Amino acid sequence: MRLIEKVWFKKHRARYWLVPLLLPLTAVFYLLSLARRVAFSVGLLKSMQLSKPVIVVGNIGIGGNGKTPVVIHLVELAKKMGLKPGVISRGYGGKAEFYPYLLDKNSSSNQAGDEPVLIYQRCHVPVVVGADRVANGQMLIAQGCDIIISDDGLQHYRLQRDLEIIVIDGKRLFGNGLLLPAGPLREGQWRLQRADLLIYNGVRPAEPATTNNNSLLMILDASELIQLNTGKKIPLSNFLTQHQGVNAIAGIGEPQRFFDTLQTLGFNLVNQQGFVDHKDFIPDDFNQFKTDLPLLMTEKDAVKCQTFSADNWWYLPVEANFSEQNEQELTRCIEKCRLEFIPATITK
Repeated sequence: MRLIEKVWFKKHRARYWLVPLLLPLTAVFYLLSLARRVAFSVGLLKSMQLSKPVIVVGNIGIGGNGKTPVVIHLVELAKKMGLKPGVISRGYGGKAEFYPYLLDKNSSSNQAGDEPVLIYQRCHVPVVVGADRVANGQMLIAQGCDIIISDDGLQHYRLQRDLEIIVIDGKRLFGNGLLLPAGPLREGQWRLQRADLLIYNGVRPAEPATTNNNSLLMILDASELIQLNTGKKIPLSNFLTQHQGVNAIAGIGEPQRFFDTLQTLGFNLVNQQGFVDHKDFIPDDFNQFKTDLPLLMTEKDAVKCQTFSADNWWYLPVEANFSEQNEQELTRCIEKCRLEFIPATITK
């Protein structure tokens, strides 16, 4: 974990001198973001409504909160409801030849970013990336999609949304509660009050940070491991019988969450290495690991390692699970979003 993240989340001793140094920059960040929000609210900057309903799944802080599993779950839920969902994303880390970029079976993480490729491979629905989320959504509509799910984009106010979901890491929550760069937040905790739905990942705090009571609890579950270079699937129980000692890597927002998950499942982590989020892996990154032990990684990391993977490299896919009552609430929110949607006749 980088020093700044330790300051944000771990109450590192460096907070006594680093946070005061960064507070002036935080003040500038606050004023700029406030000015931008005001400009949209009074019409100086124009927002646009698409001709199909839009669901935004985002957070108020830096990554690692569990947005992607929520997006995948919403896509599958929408398909069960008879809808034709599509996903839009910024495509962080990707450099496509043109934008908006519609993913296909040959798209790589270098073109589209790791999370969009993961979503496309898992869900088999249209996925479009690019900085202009309005243009992304319009391309999805041209593909026949009747509901748009935005992976992140909570602060992309140019795109109007019909359902807004904020995902919260139930363990880390909001760190020191400060805005970037002195803290991990892109918007203050006041923003939670304006969301339609809050989803807590892992645990719901005893004392919520907001009076917004419309919140759900999500648990990320895993049941199998998948071999990178063949796609072979093995149930976790079978894999554990054969291999308890493993190596592990994670290039996600909170690598320790993945390592904790593996240990909870019963694995002995002989060697583990966390990398920065969206890490663009190369073969040399793995030279430190014992080749006689299986190497486990997240699904997000796997999409960037398949071209040079070894036979004993495996990834752990996770599923977002909700209680029956919470699943019904998610379904109700999507249905309400669809039924109450009225396309604007004039762009606002």
